[in-house]
Amino acid sequence: MDKFELVVPCHFGLEAVVKREIYDLGYEITRVEDGRVSFEGDAEAVCRANIFLRGAERVLLQVGRFKATTFDELFENVKALPWENYIPKDGKFWVKKASSIKSKLFSPSDIQSIVKKAMVERMKRSYHLDWFPEDGAQYPVRVFLYKDEVMVTLDTSGDSLHKRGYRLATSKAPLTETLAASLIMLTPWRADRILVDPFCGSGTFPIEAAMMAANIAPGMNREFTAEEWTNIIPRKLWYESVQEANDMIDRDVQVDIQGYDIDPEVVAAARENAKRAGVDHMIHFQQRAVADLHHPKKYGFIISNPPYGERLEEKSALPALYSQIGEAYKGLDSWSMYLITSYEDTERYIGRKADKNRKIYNGMIKTYFYQFMGPKPPRRKKD
Repeated sequence: MDKFELVVPCHFGLEAVVKREIYDLGYEITRVEDGRVSFEGDAEAVCRANIFLRGAERVLLQVGRFKATTFDELFENVKALPWENYIPKDGKFWVKKASSIKSKLFSPSDIQSIVKKAMVERMKRSYHLDWFPEDGAQYPVRVFLYKDEVMVTLDTSGDSLHKRGYRLATSKAPLTETLAASLIMLTPWRADRILVDPFCGSGTFPIEAAMMAANIAPGMNREFTAEEWTNIIPRKLWYESVQEANDMIDRDVQVDIQGYDIDPEVVAAARENAKRAGVDHMIHFQQRAVADLHHPKKYGFIISNPPYGERLEEKSALPALYSQIGEAYKGLDSWSMYLITSYEDTERYIGRKADKNRKIYNGMIKTYFYQFMGPKPPRRKKD
């Protein structure tokens, strides 16, 4: 079976998480760049990466990489790529997105137009046609320029992979599912440890944690653009990958995952989202203020996305709110706490310096993932 270079964009700062996921699927990493991990895989790998990767934004199939500093070079290099190996004569193809960073060619609309023209020229020659109906399967193209290196890809995913299909209702500042999953994977949390999100919003952290605990693949209930690419990926490979995902679900796993929010409507929406994800029986949602957070169990985890105060009128409430988080955390014996927030005074009002701190971009917002580590639980004695 043909091997492809597959490129997986991810949140900037979380490349190591996605890299580990790809290794766990059994593939070899070929390159790691800022916000992208590449690996070699066959047609089955396209299906499995889309269905199983939790931290990936999408799965791109690389058609070519080359240097170009002029539009002529761009045109000729794109025309030299074997488009007929990927796109059938009735395929609908267009350049969905072009981005350029630190490159001489910087106009996205010009790049899009020239790449499309070059593709048409190549396919005219290959298929001996002057005109393409474009009424078949869709083949969206994405082009990235960085320091004059051009990467030309086909987008196998379609909608971004964070769209798992379970979240219809969102709170004011939702965390994407891919970012939430990646952050959980950065922590040592496992299904046998309690997890509480005191600012659960639409429920993303608890739902992603429950899906991990039950081994529910994030992409098993949605569709992908490449399902229609029967010229490259036999349909049965998609069915087999979904069957593999089904076989791996642990329906009997016992967990203690809790989500709180002060807004009752938000709690109701989180419950609905959890229901659609098939994990509502695994999560206890409740209307509760962070000041009321206490728990008798030891060695638990708080993983949360507290308010940032992006709007000016909310900023004034943050010192009191973060002080409440700090007070509640003080009362939780031997717990660990992980917070993603852009609030610069987090440590000051929590009343403790984080053991680790990682810069992560949530969209265009620079945030920090503060990691306050509790002690490890004692090892269980073997019988």
